[in-house]
Amino acid sequence: MFVLEYKVKPKLYQVLAIDEAIRTTQFVRNKVLRYWMDNRGVGKAELFRYNTRLRKEFKFVEELNSHACQTAVERTLRAITRFYENCKNQVKGKKRCDPAPSHGARERAPREGYPQFKRNTRSVEYKVSGWKLSEDRKHIVFTDKKGIGHLRLIGSRDLNYYHPEQIKRVRILRRADGYYVQFCIKLDPRLTVSKPLTPSQKSVGIDVGLKYFLADSQGNVEPIPQYYRKAEKRLKRLNRQKSKKFRKGKPQSQNYRKARQRYARQHLRVSRQREENAKRVALRLIQSNDLVAYVGEACTKCIDLNVAGLVKNRHLSKSISDAGWTLFRRWLEYFADKYGKIAIAVPPHNTSQNCSSCGEKVQKSLSTRTHICPHCGFVADRDTNAAINILKLGLSRVGRTRIHASGEIPSWLAGEILSANGDS
Repeated sequence: MFVLEYKVKPKLYQVLAIDEAIRTTQFVRNKVLRYWMDNRGVGKAELFRYNTRLRKEFKFVEELNSHACQTAVERTLRAITRFYENCKNQVKGKKRCDPAPSHGARERAPREGYPQFKRNTRSVEYKVSGWKLSEDRKHIVFTDKKGIGHLRLIGSRDLNYYHPEQIKRVRILRRADGYYVQFCIKLDPRLTVSKPLTPSQKSVGIDVGLKYFLADSQGNVEPIPQYYRKAEKRLKRLNRQKSKKFRKGKPQSQNYRKARQRYARQHLRVSRQREENAKRVALRLIQSNDLVAYVGEACTKCIDLNVAGLVKNRHLSKSISDAGWTLFRRWLEYFADKYGKIAIAVPPHNTSQNCSSCGEKVQKSLSTRTHICPHCGFVADRDTNAAINILKLGLSRVGRTRIHASGEIPSWLAGEILSANGDS
């Protein structure tokens, strides 16, 4: 799937209509989830039938396009399926699948990994009906009874290159800086490459860290940008301004809403900076090398680089979250699949402890940044030594592990839906 995103500037009545459609989607999802909780064991067909009953019972649900309501049910099903898979695979940190407690007990102490009710849904997703493109493909009209109407698409990508039958989903997304329309197009990203990359006949291993964003096996390092750290002072000031305008137990003023928008826009800016940096570094690595080995998921049943577990360290959690390792890995896999290169994941065990020259294990603490081998005398930066070990592991696993250029589905497409790549 290929996602194109356009900015839209709706009028006031259209903003109200979009927000009402989003609230309706949230209502359907939460009602279907409650029905599943009260009737444990119901399947997919029963949940869709309950959605049909909701459309007959509530007029505001009937006003929303039927495919948009079905999409809300599909989101619930994905949450339920993910919960059962985590129980089955005994994913670390997830609770076991216990019998359902009473409603009040669940709401007081929800179990980790259990499907939760949504409070701040930000999107509504249509399938192949409920919308229509103009002849020049620069405008879109939503035809359901919510009254969204006509919107002009602002963006540089031309939809005329794609057949209408290729557009499988249309999504309206609300962000801190406005509204966006996303088109999910059934298209292999490899078909969008106009000029194939020339093989470089090079391979590289990379190790991510907190001193550098990454260090490769060739001795090169990428400085860590720390966008959140740089914006932290301004974020705290905006948060203080927002908090001063908050009135507990009373309707919030317009000044509070404006302060909250300023705070949210600054967070959005930081996240966009982090993503653009990850895209730039990942694309450069793929363009310069035919094989990239990195620390990541080595099998389908275990995640070796447990970022969720690492961020529980209260001393490093902010720096780890600011680095964006998982985001970088997704873009690395995406560009490798797009340009026909190889991105291979290897387990991280002892990659920083073992000597890349002689293979002997050299124990060192996290504060020790230089690898000095007492057996062979090899001296190198700790991250560079780990990157060389990662490259050796990657070369040894070629042909017998998951290679993203081989045609298998990479992690960025696992369970692909529009929301999977929606913010890209």
